[in-house]
Amino acid sequence: MSGNKVAIWDAHTRQIYKRLLGYTKRFWVVGVIAVIGMAIDGGGLAAFTKLLPPMIDKLFAEKDPFLIFWMPIWIVLIFLVRGLGTFASSYGVSYVGRNVVQAMQRDVFAAYLRLPATFFGEEHSGHQVSRITYTSEQVASASTDAVKVVVTEGITVLGMLYVMISTSPYLTLVLFIMVPLITLIASVVSRRYRSISRRIQSMMGSVTGTVEESVEAHREIRIYGGQDYAKSRFDDVTNRTRRLNLKVAATNATSSSAIQTVAALALAVMVFLATRPGEIDKISAGVFIAVLTAMGGMMPSLKRLANIQSNIQSGISAAENLFEIMDLPPEVDTGTRVLERAKGDLRFEDVRLVYPRNSFEALRGVDLYCAPGTVTALVGRSGSGKSSLVSLLPRFNAPTSGRILLDGFDYESFTLPSLRRQIAWVGQSVVLFDGSVAENIAYGELAGASEAQIVAAAEAANAMEFIQRMPQGIHSQIGQGGNLLSGGQRQRLAIARAILKNAPILVLDEATSALDTESERLIQQALQRLMRDRTTLVIAHRLSTIEHADQIAVMDQGRIVERGTHAELLARDGHYAALHRMQFHSHSGD
Repeated sequence: MSGNKVAIWDAHTRQIYKRLLGYTKRFWVVGVIAVIGMAIDGGGLAAFTKLLPPMIDKLFAEKDPFLIFWMPIWIVLIFLVRGLGTFASSYGVSYVGRNVVQAMQRDVFAAYLRLPATFFGEEHSGHQVSRITYTSEQVASASTDAVKVVVTEGITVLGMLYVMISTSPYLTLVLFIMVPLITLIASVVSRRYRSISRRIQSMMGSVTGTVEESVEAHREIRIYGGQDYAKSRFDDVTNRTRRLNLKVAATNATSSSAIQTVAALALAVMVFLATRPGEIDKISAGVFIAVLTAMGGMMPSLKRLANIQSNIQSGISAAENLFEIMDLPPEVDTGTRVLERAKGDLRFEDVRLVYPRNSFEALRGVDLYCAPGTVTALVGRSGSGKSSLVSLLPRFNAPTSGRILLDGFDYESFTLPSLRRQIAWVGQSVVLFDGSVAENIAYGELAGASEAQIVAAAEAANAMEFIQRMPQGIHSQIGQGGNLLSGGQRQRLAIARAILKNAPILVLDEATSALDTESERLIQQALQRLMRDRTTLVIAHRLSTIEHADQIAVMDQGRIVERGTHAELLARDGHYAALHRMQFHSHSGD
């Protein structure tokens, strides 16, 4: 049984490595030049060693004039050619390696862009960032650096083996002791490297995630005195990473010392064989030194070949991790209809949603009709299902049962891109990108908008009053995440983006929370312009902001428990009236 497992594992490993090497195919010309350079590099030393017997026996013993003249020239030529081979192999490997890393980073990033939204909720963002920054770098070691070592050192070993056999087959018998022992060491070391490499990649994701959290939450850490906790968390993950890296170093050191011990044993056996009474008179000094030098030249190469297991195994583990992400199925899009512009007629029919990760039933049979051009407000306690309901609209999640109709058609019959073009979204957590004001308003598919259209959208969002004061107007940089702007300014840029998109359906997820009075007034004015003639769903916590909604749906535990206008729901004196009284008394107390 274990034998089968090993066989399957080896086949799997070969498959991963073959796929990884597939990334080097497009650079085959540079690769061939690099391999020729490796062959010259590895063969040069063997050629020099082959010259040792005549150099020692004829040059010094017989004072051969031909060799006295030509031997220095041959040595210089050998090492000049070897130098060219070293340059070609080193630069070629670096060229191919950098391109392989970039190609894999692109493929992983492309996978992130097509994976469903649920993927990003199931894994820490640190692991996702670490794949691009750390894990992809590991594959260069396996796909190129390791190939360089294997080819160069492999040719050196073969060349030295040829020198030994052609110079003295008798002394070459020592290899029957050395090679099996080194093969055994390499096999043991390989398994250990593979196991440790996986754990290191996981830990690097934890390190990245811990740093990200601490950088993003630097205000909260200071206000709540969390420095010691953040430091202890970081120390914990870095200590575990350090211990794993030390295990790699210990394995390397053990492997090297074991190979050196084997080499010493082989050398002792070789001296023993050479000094036997029947042999000592037959073997010249040149032959003995050549075989000794060949074996000495072979030993570092064998050591590097054994130690390259570390790079190969970490690279294969890294590639396996990256290929798993690349092979994940993208967002499900079975739609065939292309929707040009929707009327905005929205209907939820007995919609249920169960999150597969924890089997939590977020929506339990929601029925809701939103007529074109009307405003529907969703209110209710935290966790009542409001955000889960609106997340279904762009198909970030799919209903577990029930259906959603848009303009009378099941919305899953529309292609995802055309469906999402119908929706503009302004959330509580505004997402801006490191770029200019204009680039953030005309983002993505809106990038073709003219400067006049961008300015008009900014004016409609009441954003031009602060944009005009910026050094370069709409071309001013706003920093990473818009960190050069206030909360109200960021919110108005998000509204300007939604205005420019001019989509028939609008989702507002508490777009005015936590703002000062002046910013809220400006944003409410902008939102009134934005909601005009659009089917709008508003998630509201402050009930004063949705009194004029066409209908208000009160949610509780994944169900709509009340529906009506502000006046109707107050007169009913149910859930909404209770929420209203609670907020009214709370604000009165303030």
